[in-house]
Amino acid sequence: MAVDATMPSTVVSAAGTGTATSNNTASTATTGIADNFQTFLTLLTTQLQHQNPLDPLDTNQFTQQLVQFAGIEQQLKSNEQLKSLVEIEKSTQATNALIYVGNTVAVDGSKAVFDKSATWNFQPDKDITATITITNSAGQTAYTGNYPLKKAGSSFIWDGRGNDGVQWPAGTYTLTATGKDSSGNNVAISTEVQGIVDSVDLTSSPPLLSIGGHSYTTDKIKRVLRPTTTSS
Repeated sequence: MAVDATMPSTVVSAAGTGTATSNNTASTATTGIADNFQTFLTLLTTQLQHQNPLDPLDTNQFTQQLVQFAGIEQQLKSNEQLKSLVEIEKSTQATNALIYVGNTVAVDGSKAVFDKSATWNFQPDKDITATITITNSAGQTAYTGNYPLKKAGSSFIWDGRGNDGVQWPAGTYTLTATGKDSSGNNVAISTEVQGIVDSVDLTSSPPLLSIGGHSYTTDKIKRVLRPTTTSS
């Protein structure tokens, strides 16, 4: 049976980061009171002309209005600057996501699309023996077996054949791994799905990577494998 539990291939450390320069600018800046001296004078003189001469505007109130004008102006400018920063961040996320297109990556997950082969990675806390079970989308068991997994990491490559040698059709399959240490105690095993990034959906925020028909955010990527490296 052409199933294999091996050490993982050499990987490139962590997801790469990129820099991007945004050409987007904030919308037309709001003209503030301090930037438009004529508007400020018009507001000031209109208020003074229409005040009650027998009860003129209190100096403290007048000062408070000036402070409020300045506060509103600063808030409007801050909003524009924040909007610009958000646009720059979105552009950076999109650029970073595009880096992964065409690359083989490993992401958190247990579901993989089988088409000629499917690969899962494991990162146990210690050397253990695990019972690996693969089921199809209907919950039927396609394959099960026991394999040793190394603390440094192991990969499991499935060729689509069941325990009886029958070839299972292409589709989405889920792998679960239950491990026991040397003392017979159950050990939790985290699984990763390995596949090629087919495309990136830049309309989503954050962008979504498509791997075998499933979508993942970039923070789910655990490692990037060299395109020429394969598990033997």
